[in-house]
Amino acid sequence: MPKLLNEAAIEQYHRDGYYFPVRILDDDRIASCRGALERFEKDQGSPIHGAQRSKSHLLFKWVDDLMRDEKILDAVGDLIGPDLLCWNTLFWIKEAGSRSFVSWHQDLKYWGLDTSDLITVWLALSPATVESGCMRVLPGSHVGDLLPHADEYNDNNLLTRGQEISVQVDESKTVLMPLQPGEVSLHNVRLAHASGPNESPDRRIGLSLHYMPTATKQMVGEWDSAALVRGEDRYRHFNIAPRPERDLDPVTVAFHEEATKAVRDILFSDATRTRPTL
Repeated sequence: MPKLLNEAAIEQYHRDGYYFPVRILDDDRIASCRGALERFEKDQGSPIHGAQRSKSHLLFKWVDDLMRDEKILDAVGDLIGPDLLCWNTLFWIKEAGSRSFVSWHQDLKYWGLDTSDLITVWLALSPATVESGCMRVLPGSHVGDLLPHADEYNDNNLLTRGQEISVQVDESKTVLMPLQPGEVSLHNVRLAHASGPNESPDRRIGLSLHYMPTATKQMVGEWDSAALVRGEDRYRHFNIAPRPERDLDPVTVAFHEEATKAVRDILFSDATRTRPTL
């Protein structure tokens, strides 16, 4: 029996490649998480950036706790089973009035993973509205061959290579996925998705968490890591990430440096150039 999602939600996810919204956090937890992020940013004198955005569960205990939230894991488990790894956690922040955007793309094209069962859980820590540049998806695009992509390296594109689907996406067939703080959406790693700039007066703060079955393999990188978040890992295809005992735990900060370098190498494995800021 499903633990969190109903049968209609599960059917929609498998048919269309996405489901939303699912309420996960209450107001106090939202305020606590956003407060922790913004205190860190104030202390360092700049917004979270570069490698800090990726594998953030290794830097911040509160992100590690979110990654292991029972409601999130119940929803993911309802879709792909009980034994779960989290490959990455990644901040997606668009400042108020920012021109930052995310071009149309499919993640599996670049991540080197051999599974089509990877789920992105996109958690809103501030309003993700149409005005602030919420995600939009192309239903059903997770089925069949991956679409061709090209690297555009646009400075305002939040993606590593500015990767973009190189065929026309019919916007009339797309679906907007607005979220209130504390809500999540779930989408398949093969699903085409994008988002526009933030034209609202508040920051759009999102955290994506990427879950996969423990049988998954990394096909591009020689070394990769993941966190075991539920069940048993009988396959041992990934180096299991340590858990931080506190924010900026020296042990996990050191592991973070190695883990994010590995992800960068995977993402740019066949690229003609890299972006020095990432």
